[in-house]
Amino acid sequence: MNYREKLKEKKRIVIKIGSSSLVHAQTGRLNLGKLEVLVRELGDLHNQGKDVVLVSSGAIAVGAAALGMKEKPTDLKVKQACASVGQARLMMIYQKLFSEYNQTAGQILMTKNTMVNNANRKNAENTFNELLELGVIPIVNENDSISTYELQTLEKFGDNDTLSAVVAALIGADLLILMSDIDGLYTDDPNTNPDARFIDTVEHMDENLLNMGKGSTGSKVGTGGMATKLTAARIATAAGVDMVIANGADFRTIHKVVEGKDYGTLFVGHKQEEFYLIDYIEKLL
Repeated sequence: MNYREKLKEKKRIVIKIGSSSLVHAQTGRLNLGKLEVLVRELGDLHNQGKDVVLVSSGAIAVGAAALGMKEKPTDLKVKQACASVGQARLMMIYQKLFSEYNQTAGQILMTKNTMVNNANRKNAENTFNELLELGVIPIVNENDSISTYELQTLEKFGDNDTLSAVVAALIGADLLILMSDIDGLYTDDPNTNPDARFIDTVEHMDENLLNMGKGSTGSKVGTGGMATKLTAARIATAAGVDMVIANGADFRTIHKVVEGKDYGTLFVGHKQEEFYLIDYIEKLL
């Protein structure tokens, strides 16, 4: 079966962008050229009649740069302050860029409590669906300014990898694209093992595959390694969502993925008969 061809039929797409894909590595400041390409890509998907949701990291990194910090902070209170400044700046720029392409963006900030509380989770689902029905492109991030849990256990969320999979499952998306600092999944870390082989398609998730993930990342800006991406794949595929890990160096890869071209690693979704999102959230978060 040609799984790539089926990507052309996807109607509700979640795209996750990590911090390292949004900022200049040397300064930590926003890469406006890349942001404009990203917004144009998402706007064009929306113009094709697709529902589009963006899960965007970067608030803490942007806030730290705006406040003159040379490195990403480690102190919890400083992180929260940076997130407050950075999230506002990030949304201001997103709103401006999306409006230039005649698109309307909205903001949704989530915490762990949004997902584990039944009423809050249902309210979030309703909000997403209403925004999409109104033709809005929701921009999602963790509410780092008030949520200490996510900041203290950031390795579990993995720079929004897990959050994006939860969002995809919550809203019944049929495709999740994780833009990463690597081309996709390898049999080993290609940075250290020259014999590592690229894996084009994963038809079924298993424990051996999950154990292949590394808990590290090659970027000083982002926090998510391959382990968190495989966790995201486990959630997404169980919910019946296809997922692609692709390189975020060039956001024009997004439309190539959706056109079914051979970019990144494709994880094929197989909806489990008794899939309960809350079970995954409670285990993983």
